[in-house]
Order: sequence, then C-alpha cells, then structure tokens
Amino acid sequence: MNELFGTLPDGTPVHRWTLERAGVRVRILSYGGIVQSAEVPDRDGRTANVVLGFADLDGYLAHPEPYVGALVGRYANRIAGGRFPLDGRTYALAQNNGPNALHGGERGFDKRVWDMTGAGHGVRLTRVSPHGEEGFPGTLEVSATYTLDETGALRIAYEAVTDAPTVVNLTHHGYFNLGGSGNAGGHELRLAASRYTPVDADLIPTGALEDVTGSRFDFREARKVGSGYDHNFVLDKGLTQVPVEVAELYDPASGRALTVATTEPGLQLYTADHLGEPFAPGDGIALETQHFPDSPNRPEFPSTVLRPGTVFRSETVYGFSAR
Repeated sequence: MNELFGTLPDGTPVHRWTLERAGVRVRILSYGGIVQSAEVPDRDGRTANVVLGFADLDGYLAHPEPYVGALVGRYANRIAGGRFPLDGRTYALAQNNGPNALHGGERGFDKRVWDMTGAGHGVRLTRVSPHGEEGFPGTLEVSATYTLDETGALRIAYEAVTDAPTVVNLTHHGYFNLGGSGNAGGHELRLAASRYTPVDADLIPTGALEDVTGSRFDFREARKVGSGYDHNFVLDKGLTQVPVEVAELYDPASGRALTVATTEPGLQLYTADHLGEPFAPGDGIALETQHFPDSPNRPEFPSTVLRPGTVFRSETVYGFSAR
C-alpha cells in the first residue's frame, strides 16, 4: 500500500509504502529510504514495533542526526579528515562529525527523497546522485529494493553504477529494540567476528585488526550487549556474493530474535549511548552492515572504490522469529 506520509517545507511530497507478509508488517518512507516501523510477534503472538521511528515526517526533520531507520550513503560511517585520495586526486568532503565526514555529509542519502515503485512483495527506491554531491566524484545511479520474503524476513538489496571512479558504502541505519520499548542493553548478541577495528579518539580506525579474544568485543558466543559500543567488527566470513548469517540479537523477555545475514565484510555495532532526545541512551541497537570505516584512506582494508562498467551490489537480510 502506497500513501502520502507528509510534505517537506519546499512542497515535495513524501510517501509511505507498507509491506505485509508472514505476520510481519514493515513501513518504508521515500524520504531517506527510512524503515519507519517493523511490527513482529513475540513468543505469545503479541505484535509490537521493534525499530525506533517517528510517527510523522516532522519528527524525522527535527531529529536528523541519529539517522533513525535511514538508508545511509554515499559513504556510510566515517572518512578521516573529510578527505580521501583516488587516482592521484584528493577529494574534500563536508566535515560534519568533528574533523571527519560521516554518513555521506551534511545532506546524504538519508535526507533525500527517493522515487518508489512496487516490486513484487517489496518496493524499489531509486535516485541519481549527481557528480560533486557532498564532494563525491561521479554521477551515481542507486537503487535499494526492500522485500519481505516468504518467512517475513526483510531483505534490502542495493545496486549502484557510476560514470566516473568514486567510493560507495551503503547501509541501513535501523535501531532495533526487540522488546518494543525500554532499554535494549539487556538484549543478547551473537556475532561471528574474531576481530574488530580499534579506533582513535575521533572513532577513526587505527588500521589494526585486533583479536577479540578475552575482550569486551568478543560476541562469538551470545551474551548481553550492554553499552559503550560504536565499533566496526571484521566478519569472519569476509566479503561474499550472497548473504551469510553473521549475527543474532535476542530479547529474553519477549522471546523475539533478529538474525542478520549480509554480503558485507563488516558490521558496525552501535549501542546508541548518544542517541539524543526524544530517545534515551540504549533505547535501540544498530547493526550496520557495511565496509570498514575510512576505507578510502586505508588501502589495506577491503576496497570501496567503484569504477565505470562495474556494478556495486550489496544485500542484507533481517530475519524475525520468536522462541
């Protein structure tokens, strides 16, 4: 179902598309590719929304910084100093996170209105990011297809092509709270990552790939998440052509479980300690599948360079269940 959700100050309409299948209902906005809600049953069949969101468009416009539920790009996460080299040239970006560029700049993909069309049991969002938008080179044609499969899992498949060399790193910035309310720090997380990327005071990777053994970053066996995380984990399976399950988040109180499968080599765990009003710290947990932060400045990391004639593809699957 497609409906008008609101209107931007410049008069641009924003639409909402509702997907429903296998007992799961998901609502997606043309503004920012935002997943506004995801309603799923608990172990007793009671349904609740398990992602943070706002009831109206004004909420998203008034609180843009948490990137609540948004499609983030052209480059998700941080680029050190708001600069990166490519083919002998240095590109300057907006420094919108201290000295760094974050989540695509001052007006990234999360603050753009996308075209929406139905696609089977899903919806396809498309837009063209012009050359020079937020300082990034190349005209980028992007699509993101949101689908509910026969099990009620939400699949997000991204594709992009460019007319000039550029960098691309896309993610879904949803905050999950499987209890439907309250603090999510008591959720249990299992994460198939034997290493993580340590960061400096500005949350930029140092370049090291640190073993998680014996540290608070070891989630290879499920345990309570707690707080204090805004870190990229190096997924053991690496970059893959098809999504591979890498994580499970579980709420013992409701019995709801969320699995995450992805083609991406990294996952950013953010426990929302600095989420800001109207939310409280720890109200949700973000599991952002992506390439590593600052990859354009780290040739030893998996590359985020996209060149003409090739297609960027990435897919992440969020599966819902209860036990």
